[in-house]
Amino acid sequence: MTDTVRIFDTTLRDGEQSPGVALSTQEKLAIAEQLARLGVDYLEAGFPQASPGDFEAVSRIAENIKGPTITALARCNRQDIEQAARALEKADKARIHVFIATSPIHMQAKLRMTPEQVLERIDQMVRVARMYVDDVEFSCEDATRSQVEFLVQAGQLAVDAGATTLNFPDTVGYTTPREYFQLITHLRKAIADPRITLSVHCHDDLGLAVANSLSGIEAGCRQVEVAINGIGERAGNASLEEVVMTLTARQDQYHVQHHIKTQEIYRASQLVSQLTGMPVQPNKAIVGKNAFRHESGIHQDGMLKDRSTYEILTPEAVGWGMTKLVLGKHSGRHALRQRLEELGLHASQSQIDQIQQRVKTLGELKSDINDQDLEAIWQEEVGQVRRSRNTELVHWQVSTGSHNRPVAYVSVRVGQEIREDSGSGDGPVHALFQAFARALSLDHVQLTSYHLAPISPGEAGLASVRVEIHGYDCETRGQAADSDVMKATAVALHEALAYLFERVQNVVA
Repeated sequence: MTDTVRIFDTTLRDGEQSPGVALSTQEKLAIAEQLARLGVDYLEAGFPQASPGDFEAVSRIAENIKGPTITALARCNRQDIEQAARALEKADKARIHVFIATSPIHMQAKLRMTPEQVLERIDQMVRVARMYVDDVEFSCEDATRSQVEFLVQAGQLAVDAGATTLNFPDTVGYTTPREYFQLITHLRKAIADPRITLSVHCHDDLGLAVANSLSGIEAGCRQVEVAINGIGERAGNASLEEVVMTLTARQDQYHVQHHIKTQEIYRASQLVSQLTGMPVQPNKAIVGKNAFRHESGIHQDGMLKDRSTYEILTPEAVGWGMTKLVLGKHSGRHALRQRLEELGLHASQSQIDQIQQRVKTLGELKSDINDQDLEAIWQEEVGQVRRSRNTELVHWQVSTGSHNRPVAYVSVRVGQEIREDSGSGDGPVHALFQAFARALSLDHVQLTSYHLAPISPGEAGLASVRVEIHGYDCETRGQAADSDVMKATAVALHEALAYLFERVQNVVA
């Protein structure tokens, strides 16, 4: 691997052009610092002529960020180029990125210029840029809808005028991987100057930005222009993390190296998402929430035996932390047993079967069962919660409203006998308590404590209910956890009263 692909990051320029995104200078500096830690070769800091704020941000980044070559964008006119040069004055390493459209539709409809005028402007403005910096990149905007021979003319003219990098963007995300490979291959042969680096810059309008960028690299481009999380105009740019990790994972195909510190990728993704207000979709490759999470029982079993069965990359490689086997309705026993062991919770096989059924039931209500949920379920099935042996809760129901006194109905099985009764009270919990006490013939008992505590957040999150009941010179407790608070209350009340009922029966016997 002797070839190196240079990573040109345009998060702060093209990425910030995403509709609805407006970063302050301080926010841009924070992202630039992370991009420097990430190890990008070129950091396109902005478009200084666009606004005073853009000029200030480029100037501050040029002054404070060390490592990458700081790049500023400029149209093919003197004012833009001179403004870019002023913004880059304090940079250790500076590049001016000059561009002009070369497709017939852009030249005619947007620029109102003839091809000859465009070529003349390229020659003049690249020379102006070289007066200020030694490193000049020239881009043919909308290259993939331009005439190939015109691209050759424009590129050669830019090289003769002093450009060191030629970029052929798929500005509107129009091309396909095979077509782009053929275009870059032709341009590489036609502009055969070993001192020149060819570059790709692809947009994702058809979802092909990463694939097209990789085709450009295959064809010989040694610079790729990307953005964190793939943000940018319209559907965005090629995603830095996807391009870089493809080059990393498939070195057998691309035979190139890069300078990115991949362990910084996830941190960069999170920072950009937070500051731009653009959330990362859960199934986004490399940095999405689900990129290294496994819920299917089949997948989890494979992962526990050998991670490479379902992971071609490790989450540690991109700064994600560890793989997570997600507990949910698709989870298997192997993942459940491992997670219980990690939490120090021991259970027999039959208890694991019961816990798994509870997990699957809860998984129908919430997408991610966390450790607190699992501990609460374990506590009910395995822990020290007192359970009755001969009394089973068959059914419960509570009715309440703004103008109605709460009424509860319960049905319990005592041995082979079904006992049903109802009760009313000051609230639904009191009504349930009264119904259970009547069904179990427990007079003179009192509910001395009722405590409700959330276990996990969200509408479907679990809550823990704990009750204490006093009567017949003894005290007992019941506890239950469920996403349905009233159900958990009913179970806790039943467990406590059933235990008290059994003690009274034993005494009588």
